Amino acid sequence: MEKKRLGNSDMELTPIGIGAWAMGGGGWAFAWGPQDDGESIAAIHTALDAGVNWIDTAAVYGLGHSEEVVARALAERSERPYVFTKCERVWNEQRQISGSLKAESVRRECEDSLRRLRVDAIDLYQVHWPEPDADIEEGWTALAKLKEEGKVRWIGVSNFDANQLERCRKIAPVTSLQPPYSAVSPEVEEITLPYCQGHGVGVIAYSPMKSGLLTGTMTKERVAAFPEDDFRRKALAFLEPRLSRNLELADLMKRIGAGYGRTAGEVAIAWVLRNPAITAAIVGMRSAAQARGVIGALAFRLSAEEIAEIDGFRRASA
Repeated sequence: MEKKRLGNSDMELTPIGIGAWAMGGGGWAFAWGPQDDGESIAAIHTALDAGVNWIDTAAVYGLGHSEEVVARALAERSERPYVFTKCERVWNEQRQISGSLKAESVRRECEDSLRRLRVDAIDLYQVHWPEPDADIEEGWTALAKLKEEGKVRWIGVSNFDANQLERCRKIAPVTSLQPPYSAVSPEVEEITLPYCQGHGVGVIAYSPMKSGLLTGTMTKERVAAFPEDDFRRKALAFLEPRLSRNLELADLMKRIGAGYGRTAGEVAIAWVLRNPAITAAIVGMRSAAQARGVIGALAFRLSAEEIAEIDGFRRASA
């Protein structure tokens, strides 16, 4: 299996990694609805057994719960994958979420994540969102200090634009960026990805299947039946008129994948991985069955003709 080095790190990543957002479960502001921990652990084990060598989570997913689930899953493994998590999203006793990049907050969050994950050092520690913008320099300096102390091995950011990346780079090297990137949301192609290529910043794309839209199993009926605490109920990509167009794109990917015995989701991931700026893609999974439905993306790649067909559809329906 081909692996790619992440930015300036020593980590060679498999083309896809395990995304643990939905594993946080329900009952918080950006949940995917209720989730069984046993199913989450089974998904992790299935992906690891197939050769996936990294997991991405965040403290805020389930307000700490996702990190705890990851720790439980890895406690049963003799060979551990790389574990990535994030800081900056904090919450209070009322479960209200806000952003903080104050140095003392970043340090406290790191200690909490180390405890929940049951690790001595976090392989990649990332700023989740560039908020508040005015505190980016303070927060990034705090991450650099944590790296110097050995509490984290490498440091990166998520959801930053090129200007914000440059502000960080002046303080300490940026190992990676984690942006949203998919055939539905390709906005980072214009400025952000070229910046990363030009400055040696690794890129691990999230939501390559656009939160399940491009799996080939999403339907209007499923969307209408989402639990009340599923954030996708209000996401523009899941609302008309975009929903119909996005499901048509998923159908195209399903047809392309069928010729290879691959799923629409694997085609969607392959479309993301076709971009040379992308190191690897984060793939969310909530069960062993879902893991098996995307694991082919470790090796499946699209032809130039298939990429052109997908991009032609996107341009025609834009």
